Amino acid sequence: MKNQILTRSNYWLMAVVLFLSSPFALAQEGDGPTLEVDINKSSEPADWMSNPLYWVIGGLVLILIIALVARGNRR
Repeated sequence: MKNQILTRSNYWLMAVVLFLSSPFALAQEGDGPTLEVDINKSSEPADWMSNPLYWVIGGLVLILIIALVARGNRR
């Protein structure tokens, strides 16, 4: 019986703490600093990252390496 009372009191205490902490979580939202990212810059040297051909070739090379490592353990 005593354990049930402690369990119920812990339940209600946790409910009150969570209820009272929600305004603090909502208070975090607001107009903070804005971050603007332009991904369409053509003057950067990293334009190859947006080209799908490089992603496909990189994926095939990765699959090939994984296949070779997995096959090499069968000897």
